Amino acid sequence: MNTSEKPALKVLLCSPRGFCAGVVRAIESVERALAIYGPPVYVRHEIVHNRYVVDSLRAKGAIFVEDLDEVPDSGAPVIFSAHGVPRSVPAEAARRHLFALDATCPLVTKVHRETEIHYRRGHEILLIGHSGHPEVIGTLGQLPPDAVTLIESVSDAANFMPRDADNLAYVTQTTLSVQDTAEIVAVLRARFPGIAGPRKDDICYATTNRQEAVKCVAPLVDAMIVVGASNSSNSQRLTEVAKRAGCPRAVLVQRAADIDWRAFGAVGSLGVTAGASAPEVLVEEIIGAFAQRYAVSVETVSAAKEGMFFPLPRRLRESQAAE
Repeated sequence: MNTSEKPALKVLLCSPRGFCAGVVRAIESVERALAIYGPPVYVRHEIVHNRYVVDSLRAKGAIFVEDLDEVPDSGAPVIFSAHGVPRSVPAEAARRHLFALDATCPLVTKVHRETEIHYRRGHEILLIGHSGHPEVIGTLGQLPPDAVTLIESVSDAANFMPRDADNLAYVTQTTLSVQDTAEIVAVLRARFPGIAGPRKDDICYATTNRQEAVKCVAPLVDAMIVVGASNSSNSQRLTEVAKRAGCPRAVLVQRAADIDWRAFGAVGSLGVTAGASAPEVLVEEIIGAFAQRYAVSVETVSAAKEGMFFPLPRRLRESQAAE
């Protein structure tokens, strides 16, 4: 098809999008461990929720496991994913004398520390988050069973019955919808005015910034594509935010091969963003796929500038400095 025969398509590219500092740190941790120690390097759970990233690391020698029982006593490194792990996991690694490296995002670690502080102060703790998500499992696992109550919705917040209404605190998962979380917190604060919360929001800067960019673009386009995995919380939230902000059609796709072209036949404008664990190469792949069918022009819409950086885990930094 000649360019002149292709229908015009204006692509509004959200900025920021894609990798955040915590994801970059986690991926570089695996790559650095492979470079220093050689394969195999074991990774407990997907290092980040993206099949392309996981498959790329697997091809370099990473072995992904769901439990430490799958890691042999061979001296090979085992890395904990960016989502964080329950305390029982590093304890088990220490008991077995495994060479463990913690790639937990520092902003998730911040939530773990807040939870521990609230517990030491005797607070009854609420965790706003999604059941079954690895980050939530890790945060719940910082404390004894039943020390934290999970709140998933406004309804949960409205129906929660505390042991002591004057001795409550809450923390949140880092990858939630900013608006949904604000609504839940508003219910909790209305019911329990003295509830303690984080000094700075637990929802991370990257989640917030990507949602803000989507809010800017969604009302301006006929459809929105969010590049990301179905098990990526922050990617799912971007899709929800786009729909809520007025985009008539918002879909989550992992890569170009997953696009249902029947859904995009008559679009004249398209928003594109990517979850915090989706690499830019997949964004470029998807825009390239549209360029084969449309006469594409691309404009970037920026909601924030990001310069966040997290250093690698200490043992990898020390090995790097020793070279």
